[in-house]
Amino acid sequence: MNYQPDILSLLPPVAAIVLALLTRRVLLSLAIGTVAGVLVYTRFDIPEAASQTVALFATLFSTPWILKTLGFAVFVGSVMELIRRSGGIDGFVHLLQERYSMLRSKRSALLLVYGTGLLIFIESSITSLIAGAIGRPLAARFGFSREKLAYVCDSTAAPVCSLILINGWGALLLGLIVTQINAGYLQGDAVSLLLLSAGFNFYAMAALILTFAVIWFDWDIGPMRRCSAETGTYSVGERRGDASLMIVPLLVMVAGVFLFLWITGGGDLLKGSGSSAVFYTMLLTLAVLALQYRIKGVMDWKTYADAVLKGALALVPIAAILLFAFAIGNVIDRIGTGTYLAGYLQEGMSLAWLPAAVFALASIMSFATGTSWGTFSVMLPIAVALGAAGDAYMPLLIGAVISGGVFGDHCSPISDTTIISSLAAGCDHIDHVKTQLPYALLAGVIAMGMFLAAGYLLMA
Repeated sequence: MNYQPDILSLLPPVAAIVLALLTRRVLLSLAIGTVAGVLVYTRFDIPEAASQTVALFATLFSTPWILKTLGFAVFVGSVMELIRRSGGIDGFVHLLQERYSMLRSKRSALLLVYGTGLLIFIESSITSLIAGAIGRPLAARFGFSREKLAYVCDSTAAPVCSLILINGWGALLLGLIVTQINAGYLQGDAVSLLLLSAGFNFYAMAALILTFAVIWFDWDIGPMRRCSAETGTYSVGERRGDASLMIVPLLVMVAGVFLFLWITGGGDLLKGSGSSAVFYTMLLTLAVLALQYRIKGVMDWKTYADAVLKGALALVPIAAILLFAFAIGNVIDRIGTGTYLAGYLQEGMSLAWLPAAVFALASIMSFATGTSWGTFSVMLPIAVALGAAGDAYMPLLIGAVISGGVFGDHCSPISDTTIISSLAAGCDHIDHVKTQLPYALLAGVIAMGMFLAAGYLLMA
């Protein structure tokens, strides 16, 4: 069945976003958006829509990368529960605060979370979850809100992953660039083009700098001012734990992703499978933790199994949200929402304005669809084709696509990265979206100004 994109292509994402903001029930909103999309796709033929919905989820559950991503989501819960229950987080915090005197204030605690986000650039979900796991006990200790923690987790994860491209992000973008080279729209070496484009990822740079400034100057704007500081009785002195029980699994996760990217890519990190890498990394981490606990006598097998099951079950709702996020993304792709939006870019536009226009449209598309990767896949070929018609500077246009994808994703309530960041920090998802939005918009305005300036300097 072929569907020609029209104004109704906007109904599914708009419905999901509006309902998420009004009801604060993300799973229900995604489900309704998905059903709306299927109805649009089938031209409101109810029996056919029911059949297509069943077929859609059958396809999702038979797609290996989706199953691995869902498995990764629940196993991350298992790993985090094991680290928490073993005392690894307590030991790590105690090590930094008591032995090395690194944690003395709210600023230093949030800078630790920020630094964790910068260092773990292997995968945005892992970055958010690890940073959140470290930050949650510190929120009670130093009195900052969970919403502030979620903002720091979210505003370091995707930006740093889209700048340091030795990960699944780089693999996807490299593949898209190679496709455009093969099609004759781009000339040159794909890796060089990718690295040059990272230098024009203005939103990611602005977001990282702004996040540091927010932490350093304790800058709360908009809804963030009304967030209550976390309170609790967390005492590092009473809960020392063993720092190695956190450090070892973190090292395994970082090394594991690189290892499995290398294996699945046949020796080339940038050709590896991101979904396979993170899934197998979680399995490896669980195995290493079991061995480590056995050697140290931290917990018996029954306690280990209980922690694995409890942690996995805690993240089943997140896996369900991710499943429906994939479902609505599939439907949005079928009805051509991205193509419809992209139709507003006209070839007659001045080249100097083109980077800013690409950034704006990629932002809108990413916000509406909730996926930066999907936006890359749709917008990069369009931007390159438009640029080729006018002999534009291609790395700047590619950077605009990447920036717009990350910016819109940061603002969207149906984005998987915002969902995971709120989970990692332990705050309400819609509260996280609302409190992060002013900062994301500020960074977006800065990025827009930089794309306008770069367009005039490089393409006028």
